[in-house]
Amino acid sequence: MKIFYSQEHRKRQPKTELHGGTLRPPFECAERLDFILAELDKRRFGEIVAPGSFGIEPVTAIHDSGFVAFLETAWQEWSALGYEGEAIPTIWPTRTMRSDIIPEHFEAKLGYYCLANETSISDGTWEAACASKDVALSATQDVLGGARSAFGLCRPPGHHAAIDQYGGYCFFNNAAIAAQHARDHGVERAAILDVDFHHGNGTQNIFYERGDVLFVSLHGDPDQAFPHFLGFADECGAGAGKGCNLNFPMPPGTGFDAWRARLKSAFDPIRRFEPGLVIVSLGVDTFEKDPISFFKLASGDFTTMGADIASLGLPTVFLMEGGYAVEEVGINTVNTLQGFAEAKQVPYS
Repeated sequence: MKIFYSQEHRKRQPKTELHGGTLRPPFECAERLDFILAELDKRRFGEIVAPGSFGIEPVTAIHDSGFVAFLETAWQEWSALGYEGEAIPTIWPTRTMRSDIIPEHFEAKLGYYCLANETSISDGTWEAACASKDVALSATQDVLGGARSAFGLCRPPGHHAAIDQYGGYCFFNNAAIAAQHARDHGVERAAILDVDFHHGNGTQNIFYERGDVLFVSLHGDPDQAFPHFLGFADECGAGAGKGCNLNFPMPPGTGFDAWRARLKSAFDPIRRFEPGLVIVSLGVDTFEKDPISFFKLASGDFTTMGADIASLGLPTVFLMEGGYAVEEVGINTVNTLQGFAEAKQVPYS
C-alpha cells in the first residue's frame, strides 16, 4: 500500500483552540502525523510517496468559489488588521440575522464562512490545506490506476468542511474532493464510509442531493457530540440523493461489539449501491482514551475494523481524519491499514 504524505502540513502550526472556555494548544496538531509516520516506519508498512500537484480546480468542483478565495487570503487579511493572535470569529449569521449577504468587513466574513470557532486560521493554513487535498487526490489516483488500496495521510482533515464553511479543524473536504475526482475520471458511483467519531457534516452537506455518491457515517450521537446540529438518523438525503445518506449515531460508552454491528449493517447498502470504489474517512478518535470522544474502542479493534472493510472487496482509499490521543494515534491508524492489507477479500458474515 502506498502512503501519500506531504511535509507542507507543517506550515500550519496553530497555537490556540477555544475549548471549555479557555484557549489551549489545539488537539489537532502536527505531532499526530509524526506518531503515524513513526509507527509506519517501525512496522515497515507501506511506501511513503510525495503527492502530485492537482491545482485548485478539484477544490472548486466541490467548494464555493467565494469560500475558496476567502481562505486563500484570510491570513493576510487578518494580519493586515493588526491583530497579533490567530483568526477566530466572534459573530455569525445566526437564526435572527440575515445569511443571504456576505459583508465586506473581514471579521464578518470570518463568521460567515466558519461553522465552529475551535478552528483558528493561522499562518500556513492555506498551504497546508492545498497540500492535504493533493495527498487525497494522489491516493485516489493511485487506486484509479489499479491499486487495491492507498492511504492519504491528510492534514488538515476534511470531513467537517462544507460547501462554503470551514470548522472542526477542516478547511477543504478531502473525501468529497476525492469522490468527485473519481467521478470525473470514469467511476460511475462512489461511496464514502466515515468511521470518525464525529459526524461528517461537511460531506453530508456536499452530497445530500446527489445520487451518484453514497455517504455512510458511524458517529457519536449529535445530541451529545460535535457537530450537534447534523448527523441524525432521519437525515436520508433529498431529491436525487434520497436514500444515499445514511447516519448511524451511537450513544456515549459505545464499545466495539455495538459499533461493529453498525458497521456490518452499513455494508449491505454499500454493496447494493455497487460503487466503483469506497473512500474511508479514517478517524481513529473512536479510541477509548481519545480526549474529545466517548466511544470505547481498544487498539486491537482497529485491526478488526480494517479487515472488515476489506471484506467489501472494493478498491479502497483511506484518508486521514481525526484521532487525538496522540501517543496511540499511530498504533490505531496503522492497525486499521494493516488489518485491511492482510485480510482476505471474502464476503463478511
